[in-house]
Amino acid sequence: MSQPFVAILDDEPQIRSMLSDALTEAGFRTAGFARATEFEAALQRSTPDVCLVDLGLPDRDGLALVHRLALESGAAIIIISGRAQVQDRVTGLELGADDYIIKPFDPAEVVARVRARLRVSKPKSGAQQTARFNGWTAHFDRYVLEDETGEETAFSHAEGEVLRMFLEAPKRLISRQQMQESLGGAAGESFDRAMDVRISRLRTKLREDPKNPRLIKTIYGAGYIFLGDVAWI
Repeated sequence: MSQPFVAILDDEPQIRSMLSDALTEAGFRTAGFARATEFEAALQRSTPDVCLVDLGLPDRDGLALVHRLALESGAAIIIISGRAQVQDRVTGLELGADDYIIKPFDPAEVVARVRARLRVSKPKSGAQQTARFNGWTAHFDRYVLEDETGEETAFSHAEGEVLRMFLEAPKRLISRQQMQESLGGAAGESFDRAMDVRISRLRTKLREDPKNPRLIKTIYGAGYIFLGDVAWI
């Protein structure tokens, strides 16, 4: 079995070294980058399983980079940042990050969070990658939704986790607690807000009426239910 690959983007060499040492000792393969341009060039050659991304980059807006990675890379994204305000965490999660770790941190915590993301991200053995429902086809291998005309719309890694959760349990109530346990991350305002945003974006991509969605229904005080007819192919 190949070692999971973790890319570390942080302009502080001590942090890159500390994280690389901890992750390597834990059995991961790592690569460190000080600048976004170097990191993006490396992504053209290979896709990491997990990206650890600092927001305070010298050559690129960190949040803009996170958002683009979420839509294009297919990798799990964990922000590592000294920005500790709740709104910073919420914004990072809203833009597509899977997790947010505040500096200073214990390297052991980062290793544990990386492992948690890989458990969530790794498809079950033999898991199917394509699902059809109500005129849509979801391609989880390419992170795109395809409509009946063949037009494609990209979805992020984080949005894909939520969509797969719904498609694997159609017409069943999924509570907030079940979502938190399934998708990982600490329960609380940041997680709830991030879930609301991801579901709102999925509804937009599925061209749902925001006032009366047909597929993803909110059951107030209880959770969500997906009402589509799903066939995995």
